[in-house]
Amino acid sequence: MLGELRVLLPTAQLLSAFLIAVPFAPGFRSIVQAEKNVFLATFMLSVASLVLFTAPAVQHRLMRPLRQRASFKARASKQMLVGAALLAAALVLATQFVLSEVLGHAIGNLAAGIVGALIGTMWLLVPLAWNRRQAA
Repeated sequence: MLGELRVLLPTAQLLSAFLIAVPFAPGFRSIVQAEKNVFLATFMLSVASLVLFTAPAVQHRLMRPLRQRASFKARASKQMLVGAALLAAALVLATQFVLSEVLGHAIGNLAAGIVGALIGTMWLLVPLAWNRRQAA
């Protein structure tokens, strides 16, 4: 679990850090309200993923001594999966936001769809297929 968090947490941290700076950029006020809404959704999803990724560490510290390790690990695993889903949504929306600003809405929407499909394939379908093959 710790190794998985070492991959996911920096991704969420970097995305959130970059998003924090966006509203303070000179051109932010000139973007349309729809894109501001996409930005806000992206930012909130990114922050929520950070909360879920860091929650097991804080919970573990507060629950000392940890008496029910198996149930704690199961809950932490669920929190990480929900955090990963929120991070996936944030990555899709970040793609849409950036590419819509640079290349237009049609390209931004297409790229967001491609990133969503890639995440869905690599994060969900590949592991499910692997598990089916291993079980057979």
